[in-house]
Amino acid sequence: GYEELPKAVNITWSSINFKTILQWQPKPSGYFYTVEIHGRASDVKRKCILTSETECDVTDALSNVNETYTAHILSVMPVEMDNFEEPPFAVSEKFIPYSQTVIGKPEIKDYSQKGSKLNVVFKDPLTPYRYPNGSFQSIQDIFQHDLEYKLYYWKDQSSGKKDVTTKSRQFEVSIDSGKSYCFYVQGIVPSRRENRAGQESTVLCTSVGRSILDEYGTEVFIIIAVIAVAVITLAIVLPVVLCKRKKAKKARAAREKEPLNGI
Repeated sequence: GYEELPKAVNITWSSINFKTILQWQPKPSGYFYTVEIHGRASDVKRKCILTSETECDVTDALSNVNETYTAHILSVMPVEMDNFEEPPFAVSEKFIPYSQTVIGKPEIKDYSQKGSKLNVVFKDPLTPYRYPNGSFQSIQDIFQHDLEYKLYYWKDQSSGKKDVTTKSRQFEVSIDSGKSYCFYVQGIVPSRRENRAGQESTVLCTSVGRSILDEYGTEVFIIIAVIAVAVITLAIVLPVVLCKRKKAKKARAAREKEPLNGI
C-alpha cells in the first residue's frame, strides 16, 4: 500500500535566470514520483507525472515570478490504487522566483580602449519566459529598475579594483591611457536580502601597451632564455669543434705522408 512507500527527502530548488529545477532523493524502486506545484493564489499544477527520476523542470509552472510556491513530491504506485487512499508526499521549502533565482552571467558583446576611455557593451541573460510574439524576455525585462549592473575593472597585473554601476547595457569609464585593463560585469539586485549578486561574466583584458611577456607570461621568457643559451652555446662550441676537426684532418694527412717519405 501507499503507506509503505518512502517519502522524498533533501528537496532543493535550483534556479538560474528563472529556469528552475526541483531535485530530491532517493532514487525510486518499485514506485514513482509525481510533482505538484502549489501557489498561494494559483491552481495546483502537476509536473513529471509518474517519473522514475529525482529531478523535475518546473519552470513553466512558476510563470508568476512573484508568487510563493511549495512543491509536493508524491510517492505513487505504478498503477492507480483506491482513490480514497492519499499517497505519501513530502513538502519543499517555500520558493519565490523573483527573490531567489540566481542572476546568470552577462555576455560581453564588445569592448574597446581608446585613449583614457574604456567602453564595454554587454547583453543581459535571457529567461525561459516569452512575450506573446514568441521572443524571450531578458532578466532586465522582468526585474526592470530593480536590476543594475556593476563593472569591476583594474590595471592588468594589479590588485587594485574599481567598480561603477549602470542600469543600461554599457559602460564608459575613465582610465590611464597606455595601460592595459581587465574587467568583468555582474548583475545586482539591491532590494534582495539574499542572492543580491549574480554570476560574474568572463574576465577580459585589453592589450594596450602590453609586451609579449605581459601577454604570455613567464613561459615565453623561459623559452627565449633557453633559445638564447642554445644559440650562445652553439656559437662557442661550433668553432671549437670545427677547429678540432681541422687539426685532426691535418694530423691524419701528415700520417698518411710519412710512409712515402721513408721510401
